[in-house]
Amino acid sequence: MVGILDPDEGTVTYEDTDVHKHPEIKQKVVYVPDSTNILNGYTVKEIVKFYKAVYTAFDEQYFYEILERFNLPNKRIRSYSKGMKALLAIILAFAAKAEYVILDEPTNGLDPIVKRQILQFLVEEVAEKEITIFISTHHLDEVEKIADTIIILKGHTVDSITSLDDAKSRFAKIQVAYERSLPQKLENLSNIKILNQTGKVYTILIEGNVAATLEKFYKEQPLLIEELAMSLEDVFVTTLEEDGYVS
Repeated sequence: MVGILDPDEGTVTYEDTDVHKHPEIKQKVVYVPDSTNILNGYTVKEIVKFYKAVYTAFDEQYFYEILERFNLPNKRIRSYSKGMKALLAIILAFAAKAEYVILDEPTNGLDPIVKRQILQFLVEEVAEKEITIFISTHHLDEVEKIADTIIILKGHTVDSITSLDDAKSRFAKIQVAYERSLPQKLENLSNIKILNQTGKVYTILIEGNVAATLEKFYKEQPLLIEELAMSLEDVFVTTLEEDGYVS
């Protein structure tokens, strides 16, 4: 997407212009990999000089203001902890003043405090500036806190693009119990999946026609029925398990 590697097929375009054929467009996109080892050979001053050479809009004043806000020392980056390096890489990306920031597993392996700092910083930047952030991650609970739009990939292909609210509204998760077992007419419904059973209590996922399906459960006079919170992980797992997907 950012022109680092040539695609096997297809093109990546920015406003109908091929990114790979027009290097100047790369000023609009900045990529932060999941590994920060490339920063180890630099001091903070040296990496700023490098970024200023690559990104002509790099805002040095902004960079040092955010560096100070997070109490990151202005010294050789090799001495930084993993969390400090992750923060530094993200601050560099936003100081580049690109329109698109692509983050690959930005919180992977970090402690809870640093994770919270990074997620809060991302939310603030999006709220204050005209910028779009793409986050590639398996940490769905973290993405759920900040994402507007969810793109699910399956076998290197986009399987679906939807807003987080729309994705959740397609599903419902309930706990339900009946005097005996789950009535056969409910068990045979094509849009439900039994996630778990403990004694008489079933945890069930409903996909599509949520209101009408819930009505069918109520009509069978349950001893207990409760709608549970639907997480992004529930949506993700359900979507990919349908095709027997294994990552």
